Amino acid sequence: MIHSFPEEIIQEILHRLSVKSLIKCTSVCKAWRSMIINQSFIHAHLNPTVDFANQNDTDLLLLHRISGSCSCSLTYYQNKVFAVHHNNQAFDVYSKIEFPIAPKKNYGNSHLHVVGTCDGLICLADDVPSYAYNFIIWNPAIKKSVTLPKPGITFWKHGGYNASIGFGFDATTNDYKVVRVVTLLDEDDETPTVAEVYSLATGTWRSLGCVSPACLIDEAASSAFVNGVLHWPVARQTAVGFSYYIILTFDLGKEVFSQIPMPKIILCNFKLALQLSVSDNRKSIALFMRPYNCEDFYKDYGREYSVLDIWVMKEYGREKSWTKLITLSLITQPQGPETIFLSPLCFRKSGEVLSVLREKERRELVSLDLVSKQFKRLGISGFKYCTVDFYKESLLLLDKSDAESY
Repeated sequence: MIHSFPEEIIQEILHRLSVKSLIKCTSVCKAWRSMIINQSFIHAHLNPTVDFANQNDTDLLLLHRISGSCSCSLTYYQNKVFAVHHNNQAFDVYSKIEFPIAPKKNYGNSHLHVVGTCDGLICLADDVPSYAYNFIIWNPAIKKSVTLPKPGITFWKHGGYNASIGFGFDATTNDYKVVRVVTLLDEDDETPTVAEVYSLATGTWRSLGCVSPACLIDEAASSAFVNGVLHWPVARQTAVGFSYYIILTFDLGKEVFSQIPMPKIILCNFKLALQLSVSDNRKSIALFMRPYNCEDFYKDYGREYSVLDIWVMKEYGREKSWTKLITLSLITQPQGPETIFLSPLCFRKSGEVLSVLREKERRELVSLDLVSKQFKRLGISGFKYCTVDFYKESLLLLDKSDAESY
């Protein structure tokens, strides 16, 4: 009887279904399959005009954690766990994701880490800590992935470098892009930073040339995608060797680099671990700032200085809107100043900040309350590496014939 319904009514019904249900519906008949794998249907399902009650939950978080052991200078990673957690208070409702992508023989590094997530797509790379060039865009909801070709900037062509990767969506062309920002280290007179971009639509890398403003990027620098723009924390050097920090931006639509000033940081010449994230309302950026080496920091500046600052740009792009939400020092931690370190990951819907708590060699996921400055243990520990990213299920890649299925 449903085949007698007008096509518009059938589409309206299908738009309300979950990704899992829609995958099953592709087996009902050829007409439904053709409708569901159509690019216009995929994007309409991703961005519905009506907030359906059973539409994909946008308050999901993707947790990626890896356990491992170290021997001499080598690190062995095993037990990769991907899980989707509901962003509830207890953080105890979750489902594990099958991870079928095994390291290939030509992989330089068995550790695939999450570069970023966007609209249900997960960008993975194995470029840390070695020079490796395997990049994958993966949609676990439909069990499809795309392996990217080797980028243009490699160790064999350019020598040593530091690189950081960003992943996001270009709304002007309906395209998903991967951007590599690379500081070349083996240049004689200067250390230029260059960039290249991969387009999912074309399946190719393209050089963007030298980055302007001139800057230096750290391989540990994290990127944040907000308002169609990728952001990285970078350092700039003056003619007299003084360094200061800025936020490098790249507009995915215009393909133009620019900059956003950092909050006023006094200790500009001290090496800081700067991590960018998305603000709690997902409309702006947040900055997590701490010293790279806490013991060296305290030796030089004393323990009265903070070990962690969290800033939010309340109005995106407006320098004066930078607001410090919290300052933590080791002295304020009830467990004692000698062993406690917090590494923030991302904001939760509640306004708390998911963080990694490190006590000596033990790491545990906690939720930091910015008001009370206390953290709640979430019962997830025993890992060497952990990331948390926003996530929602989608049908993206379903229409790509070159995507690998599993």
